[in-house]
Amino acid sequence: MNKQTTEKRLFQYALYFKKTIIIGLVCLMFAVAFELSGPFIAKRLIDQHIVGVENHYVITDSQDGVDLEGKHYVRVDRAKGKNPTPDVTLFQDGLTFYLLEGKVPLQSTIKDVNGSAVTLAYQEESIEVAGEKLSATEVFAFFKGEMKPVIWLLVLYMALILLASIFVYYKTYLLQYASNRIIQKMRKDVFHHIQRLPIQYFVDQPAGKIVARVTNDTEAIRELYVKVLEVFASGIIYIFGIYVALFLLDVQLALISLVLVPILYIWMKVYKKIGGHYNRIIRETNSNINANINESIQGMTVIQAYDQTERMRQEFEVLNEKQCTYQTKMNTFNAMSSFNLVDLLRNIAFVAFILYFGTHALDGVTIASAGLLYALVDLLTRLFEPVNQIVSQLEQLEQARASGSRVFHLLDEKTEDMNDRRISRYHGEVQFENVSFAYKKEEYVLKKISFNIKPGETAAFVGHTGSGKSTIMNLLFRFYDPTNGRILIDGEDTTTYAKQQVRQHIGIVLQDPFIFTGTVLSNITMNDPSISKETAIEALKAVGADRFIEKLPRKYEEPVKEKGNEFSTGQRQLLSFARALAFDPAILILDEATANIDTETEGLIQEALEVLKEGRTTLIIAHRLSTIQQADQIFVLKHGQIIETGNHQSLLEAEGEYFKMYEMQLGRNNENAS
Repeated sequence: MNKQTTEKRLFQYALYFKKTIIIGLVCLMFAVAFELSGPFIAKRLIDQHIVGVENHYVITDSQDGVDLEGKHYVRVDRAKGKNPTPDVTLFQDGLTFYLLEGKVPLQSTIKDVNGSAVTLAYQEESIEVAGEKLSATEVFAFFKGEMKPVIWLLVLYMALILLASIFVYYKTYLLQYASNRIIQKMRKDVFHHIQRLPIQYFVDQPAGKIVARVTNDTEAIRELYVKVLEVFASGIIYIFGIYVALFLLDVQLALISLVLVPILYIWMKVYKKIGGHYNRIIRETNSNINANINESIQGMTVIQAYDQTERMRQEFEVLNEKQCTYQTKMNTFNAMSSFNLVDLLRNIAFVAFILYFGTHALDGVTIASAGLLYALVDLLTRLFEPVNQIVSQLEQLEQARASGSRVFHLLDEKTEDMNDRRISRYHGEVQFENVSFAYKKEEYVLKKISFNIKPGETAAFVGHTGSGKSTIMNLLFRFYDPTNGRILIDGEDTTTYAKQQVRQHIGIVLQDPFIFTGTVLSNITMNDPSISKETAIEALKAVGADRFIEKLPRKYEEPVKEKGNEFSTGQRQLLSFARALAFDPAILILDEATANIDTETEGLIQEALEVLKEGRTTLIIAHRLSTIQQADQIFVLKHGQIIETGNHQSLLEAEGEYFKMYEMQLGRNNENAS
């Protein structure tokens, strides 16, 4: 699957909650707008109310303005009338202020002060004006009137920051909420999809790898939506807002700053190629590590029994070393590039800023006020914050891409059609017509198998390992479909029904019964609402399981651990018999159900089997021929073909393959007895 497809599908998952995401992004836009008001407010505060006090003034009769020694001064930009002629100039030289007569260029510098005569230098010219040095009290009179608007501007800024924080809260909450809902849906889809996959998929794939797709990979994708989505959305909107502010303040500088956008884009493309390669290997290796650990835990008894711990440790270490190597390469790649890139761009930007304004200053041209310079520096500083955040999330983005590709690859696996519509209960006739089957192309496990089992009969299938016994059961249960031929139940081809429908009235008891975590009762009912507690208890009593359950502290409500390890093999098998009996199948499959049972327990199991088989068609796969002597039909298989058919007595009289097998087991049992 290509990356573009992965990205598109990740985006499509986000669209399921687009309303929440859009509202969150709108909140983000308001938050950015309010937050970026700060430089504009600072510019006005500096230019108008701090640095702006150094200005030209007119003398007025109005009581407004600055009251100094009985005269009232109003700044020329605040005076009434068009283009009033300045009477005086408040001039600042370092920390000293002078009140000079007439209009004096504010960009001048003081050369000399001699009493009331002040000599200024302006553009290589000398200007001599009358004036006087002001005391601190007199200077404060000019600043006093600016205090109120300064306070109001600060209050406005704090109010906007408060509003921005409220919108940031709702932005964060909504995007986080949407992100968690997206990943919840994805995990649900993946888990449901796994349950609809054909059995062959689970044969080919290690369980640890599948678990890694559902847990580790979806967790990496969750980080994409929870962190990366918010960081990238916030960063892009924030950068856009800063560029809008820059264009409003200085178009030329904003145009110069735009060079950052293609640099960032090119860097993301480079990172996607190199970082994506590393992350795909890291995610795949993690999956293999999970599979290795899962296999080690499942087979720990065998590993320790055969002293294979060193071999398993070495296999694990090879994977662990590979993961470490590529993670180190990824970290080195990040250290050498990502954060260094941001620092480099930040320094270049400030050098360009200094050159831009410094060149004009050297030419004697002032193109920016102090407030404008402050606002521009503030905006440039802010510009690199989202850039740094975006770059810091590139690794997480590539991890999510790699994980997304693996998850979608699983979701693209072909599933079985689902149809749980109830069908009528079978009478129980089972028929195979020239059935052949191969797990792999042309490697046939069954070759033109034909037989007919009438309702209520018990049929047994015997043969050496690899003869095809279990394959017959897999085909009847529709874990697989025949390569050639037909399988009929009550005269109907099983392929005319959905696989779930075929299995509605077929029960199965395996050689190694699977017990789920829960309680004794939940393992019988399988949480099916159609099976009552009373029915489950009756089934347990019918197979004799109540003999050990009644001794448990909580009896039928006794908690069961993983795989039911607190029970013996025989007890677990009785629970599986009760489960099958509670579901009352028309056809029952017993796949070597007594193979792992000791001789003493076998008697109890045989009693339970007689209860279980009553009134239903039963197909038994058996190694112990002593357990199938009462079967109505016995089919002897060899190399995928039925070579003998009959009941126990007729097959012994024929002295064929079945006879040899029986003699071998009888001789072995006699040896054991002696």
